[in-house]
Amino acid sequence: MSRRVGQNGNVYQPAHLGKWNGQAPCYGRVYVDVQGADRQRKTVALGICRTPSIARNRLREFIEREKINSTQAYQQNTAPAKTFREQSEQWMDSLPKRTRKKVKPATIYSWQHALDRWILPNLGDSLLLDVGNKSLRQMIETMSKANLAPKTIVNVVAVVKMVVASAVTEEGDQIYPRTWNHDFVQLPIVDKDLQSRPTITKDELHTVLRSVKERDAVLFTLVAGTGLRIGECLAIQVSDFEPDCRVLNVNRSIWHGKIQDPKTTNAIRVIDIPEPLAKVLREYVTGKRGYLFQNRKGNPLDQRNLLDALHSTYKGEGGFHMFRRFRAAVIRKASVPEDLIKLWLGHARTLTDRYASQLRDDLTYRQEWCERAGLGFDLGYMGYKDSTQIELEKVA
Repeated sequence: MSRRVGQNGNVYQPAHLGKWNGQAPCYGRVYVDVQGADRQRKTVALGICRTPSIARNRLREFIEREKINSTQAYQQNTAPAKTFREQSEQWMDSLPKRTRKKVKPATIYSWQHALDRWILPNLGDSLLLDVGNKSLRQMIETMSKANLAPKTIVNVVAVVKMVVASAVTEEGDQIYPRTWNHDFVQLPIVDKDLQSRPTITKDELHTVLRSVKERDAVLFTLVAGTGLRIGECLAIQVSDFEPDCRVLNVNRSIWHGKIQDPKTTNAIRVIDIPEPLAKVLREYVTGKRGYLFQNRKGNPLDQRNLLDALHSTYKGEGGFHMFRRFRAAVIRKASVPEDLIKLWLGHARTLTDRYASQLRDDLTYRQEWCERAGLGFDLGYMGYKDSTQIELEKVA
């Protein structure tokens, strides 16, 4: 492309090849790039032009309007014809090799599922050049008829956009840049207030704790009392606790039995644990090494088996994330400072939070608030007495 200069084309009148006739129709000729073939000559009707100069101006306007001389048109039309399926395979293969903005295995899995379930059946055989707003709209209509949630549709559409954008030149420029029109494609708007966010009540949690075996009861208590994500909980090793089990260091996660980094950099954190729960943990970790929750082979527990154990006694909707929502509600009701809530839950920090980072390093300050917030449920239902029960027994 660097050796090519912009063409102006030429104008002519078929019936008057000699002297120009200002009352006769005229035409222009230009060469255009065609995908998968040699350049082809294109004839353009210019109408009646009084002079050759006017005809050349009209042809020049056409060339500019159609971007025939643009680098973008050259890149698109000279790139090898590739289907959306072929580009998606190339893109998926590149994800694990990223050195910048690495993609976690769980994310790669969900993107592949979106491709297999919805995208490739609708767009897989289309040329990448042809995947634009029209084809995206048709796919969204198909997903809407299948009653997919707005958030799910938005997530699937994001994968389509990433695949199209992944086709680049040797210079890293997009071959098929798109201006996506969300109004035209009828992309649904996600109303966060209408999204399903199931949680668990204190009474329901008590029912679960008295209905499962000790190991599972300790695990459910830990996620409900700390707000840990289930992958973070399954990756805990005994050595991640401070000696008194009042502080837990979170620095890894597990997905499908494989160790990976936590969800975000903010998820690498410390979590303060109320004393009643710390007492349970001190007893539970005694004599244990390796993973806190492990099978007979010493490997981390399987999340699916734990979910089956939960649903065997809990009949409501929701998975492990409802314990995290329960914990968030408990510490917010206790008016815990926002920076501590974000620390314990591993959420993103604001600039103000960073300015006040010395408070995060103040162990006494953190644990005072931790004890003030408490657990929000009764450990007595799993055979342990919490501080409230002890005080009631003293009064009696």
